[in-house]
Amino acid sequence: MRRFNRLATLSRAVSSGATSAATQHRHHQLAQPAALFSTFSSCQSQGFAQKIVNRLGPSFAGGVAGFSAAAPSLAQDAKPQAKEQPRSQKFSDVVLYQYEACPFCNKVKAFLDYYRIPYKVVEVNPISKKEIKWSDYKKVPILKVDGEQMVDSSDIMDKLFQRIHLDNASSQSDEEKKWRAWVDNHLVHVLSPNIYRTTSEALESFDYITTQGNFSFTEKLVAKYAGAAAMYFVSKKLKKRHNITDERASLYEAVEIWVDALNGRHYLGLFNCNLCFSMVDITCDAHELTSTLSHLTGGSKPNLADLAAFGVLRPIRHLKSGRDMVEHTRIGDWYTRMESSVGSSRIKE
Repeated sequence: MRRFNRLATLSRAVSSGATSAATQHRHHQLAQPAALFSTFSSCQSQGFAQKIVNRLGPSFAGGVAGFSAAAPSLAQDAKPQAKEQPRSQKFSDVVLYQYEACPFCNKVKAFLDYYRIPYKVVEVNPISKKEIKWSDYKKVPILKVDGEQMVDSSDIMDKLFQRIHLDNASSQSDEEKKWRAWVDNHLVHVLSPNIYRTTSEALESFDYITTQGNFSFTEKLVAKYAGAAAMYFVSKKLKKRHNITDERASLYEAVEIWVDALNGRHYLGLFNCNLCFSMVDITCDAHELTSTLSHLTGGSKPNLADLAAFGVLRPIRHLKSGRDMVEHTRIGDWYTRMESSVGSSRIKE
């Protein structure tokens, strides 16, 4: 009888130990994603990928290679968050000197609009340029920020970005820099040959001059017809300089390159960790997590490359060239999302 009792006790102990081991294994499985949450929320952009690799092993490296910029801290339960509305209270007097149809001016406006920086616009007469007689710089855009003159659209965006993100001013990824350069060095050069492709399209592009700016009737008339004629001939020179044979084909090809760069993402911008983890089964292994995150890298909000591309395309959207672009390419969905995200912070006078 004593022997039987000892065997029963031993059996219960073994059973209890096995259950405990199984429970610990299960807890270990559940703890991996929790630890990953902790890593995401605590690490900075430098060494971010390495910390994940150290935790889940070298096989995970490929899945995090694209995460060179760290995401914001995760919400504890990955709860859905309201749409981010970036705001800025750092500028009190911002004035943009522009041409309404200028792609570079619209790059700056896209940045100001997205970051909700209130600004006034001074429309510059493209013939006389009397509105910028005060400046030694005779091109647009010119941005005055609390009395300081800023020029060159990309430099303006960089300076404003640094002022807004004082603690994270150098957070642009290589991908972001690459595509910003592509916008300036390629995309923008296919626009003029399309906007001013024919005399009727050139005149259409200058219709804005009849409603924009404090111009007299004569100034508006001269600016519209003289400006359209001048840009028609300029566009032919640009077409030859950039080896463009078919204007529309070059535009369609360029925007398709951009859509391909998005690779299914809503935007080129930083990924949203909360979104990523809300879509990942917490019991999945490192391989499954790698696969899922690889598809979710980027896309939760626009970055400077998104704003640059959207900015240069915005002035043509409702011209014939822009209508053709949306009809014959896949750019429409991204453009509509950007339009909604960017909005407008222009002060109407």
